[in-house]
Amino acid sequence: MAVNACSDGAGDGRDNPLVELVLGGARSGKSRYGERRCEGAAAPLYIATAQAFDDEMAARIDHHRARRDGRWSTVEVPLDLADALDAACADAAGRSQPVLVDCLTLWLTNVMLGGRDVEAETARLLAALARATRPVILVSNEVGLGLVPETALGRAFRDAQGRLNQAVAAVAGRVVFIAAGLPLVMKGG
Repeated sequence: MAVNACSDGAGDGRDNPLVELVLGGARSGKSRYGERRCEGAAAPLYIATAQAFDDEMAARIDHHRARRDGRWSTVEVPLDLADALDAACADAAGRSQPVLVDCLTLWLTNVMLGGRDVEAETARLLAALARATRPVILVSNEVGLGLVPETALGRAFRDAQGRLNQAVAAVAGRVVFIAAGLPLVMKGG
């Protein structure tokens, strides 16, 4: 199913019909689902937030790259996601082409470990999403369904991720939860 571009007019405080949030647990199929939502697009943009700090993460990144064909453009953006979305939407030539952000969970990790203000960065992201003038699909982990993290940092991350997911879901025109590779539409059509 391809993402269809809608008319301009986002940013007025209501849901932006161009924004879709795809939630799920680890290995639920959310990234693959987001990629499938871009099928049929001539030149989708992939905004990657992961950083290859170790061999395991490098292998995960390679796996994701291998799934995408030559139509995709990729921009690696570990921190400045709002700026990257604004730049993508400023590109009038690509206005109808979708943007896939994979993933908010790694972006939030980078923000927290980078010592940035999570609330300020979240506000910047939400403002960019409200202004989006091309389809934006954001992939994020639902981390609140498992065990309570053992460490204070783990609990702070879980709480921040839950708040981020809620805030993005409030802006998004469509929210989909993925379990076992199957989509459950929670908001929108």
